[in-house]
Amino acid sequence: MSQHESSLQRTLTPLMLWGLGVGYVISGMYFGWNIGLDKGGTLGLGVATFFIMLLYVTFSFSYAELACAIPRAGGVYDYASRAFGPDVGFIAGMAQWIEFVLAPPAIAWGIGSYFHLLFPKVDALVFAIAAYILFTGINILGVKVSATFELIITLVAVAELGLFAALTLPSFRFENLTSNALPFGAEGCFAAIPFAIWFFLGMEGIANVAEETIHPQKNITKGFTYSMATLGMLAVMTFCAAVGVAGWEAVSFKNVGDSPLPAALAKVYGRSGAMYHLLVTVGLFGFIASFNGLLLAAGRATYEFGRTGHFPRILGAVHHRFHTPHWALVFNMIAGIAALLTGKSDQIITIAVFGALSLYIFSCLSLFRLRKIAPDMERPFKVPMYPVFPMAALLIASVALLAMVNYNRLLAAMYFGLLLFCYLLWKIMSVKRINPVD
Repeated sequence: MSQHESSLQRTLTPLMLWGLGVGYVISGMYFGWNIGLDKGGTLGLGVATFFIMLLYVTFSFSYAELACAIPRAGGVYDYASRAFGPDVGFIAGMAQWIEFVLAPPAIAWGIGSYFHLLFPKVDALVFAIAAYILFTGINILGVKVSATFELIITLVAVAELGLFAALTLPSFRFENLTSNALPFGAEGCFAAIPFAIWFFLGMEGIANVAEETIHPQKNITKGFTYSMATLGMLAVMTFCAAVGVAGWEAVSFKNVGDSPLPAALAKVYGRSGAMYHLLVTVGLFGFIASFNGLLLAAGRATYEFGRTGHFPRILGAVHHRFHTPHWALVFNMIAGIAALLTGKSDQIITIAVFGALSLYIFSCLSLFRLRKIAPDMERPFKVPMYPVFPMAALLIASVALLAMVNYNRLLAAMYFGLLLFCYLLWKIMSVKRINPVD
């Protein structure tokens, strides 16, 4: 590896990786998932969440094998390039880029909405754009600074979810989970899939900081394992605590928007109590943790495309002092703000999920392919129960993608059209064929 490529510094520890892995995702516990209640009710979203949780357990172990064997910032781009060549690598990398660049705008809107509750005279969009500028700056200052900040706010956000559960679970009633639980039949389970994924979307970003991790061949696996265990527990706890207070209609997106947890707590304490205001205030940490973490991961995905020439080379530059991909971070900020200005957070979430599912499918296929064509590749960690785990992840991700296409045909056309457009543009603009990663 050249000096230019090695200019990302290895400073991340397993604890920091846990903070990033949980932080990438934790805002999904605070909002977004409740859109799935409008699509499938309690049971519809619950069934979807069960299978999506199974997807992430099996996928995270499969992805850990790839990340430990090929510890590079490009994530699935590098794995698919090694397995199938540069064309497939580019498409897989673009799917990853779409996920990581479109997930933050939805979270930024959540940040703006929460601040708007506290300062109703200021438009939520102002806060959302300010968040982009502030946290892009933090990420430019250095990965260790960003990861340390991420760890602190993630710990606060996890503690806040624990407090929410402690305050609401005494009012939990099982009949609230079973009342009108499947209002739209079995179809509701499939329609709720993208919002069940929102509980876990982005955890795979751990792989994108592999080049900045101390002993990545050992610590990346720990990061995935500890993060998935934490997120699974939090998802079940938050879902049951929020819905169990007054039923799914009381916290659905249609009725309460992006604030299901404050709405559930208000059923117990009212909207003027100290605990309600505490949740609204501290709940911002969950949004901030995911937003900051995903900006970090997205920066590395863009950086890798710039470094390899798929994007303008300037996006592959590293700041001489802070050793961070500053231009990649700024570029992502501009793209994210443009998406934010559309005001379509539910549609942005859905397109980001299309990117995520594509990433999972390409990753599992790459794992199978590399096991076949490179059996002697050094693999410090191997997925347990091979080939069952990667096959289960591949199957669930494929069914989920087909279901999403069926229920979101226009958005699916936009997503696949964007992939095709970018691929054709890349082929036209390329002056030479990019070789697979060595």
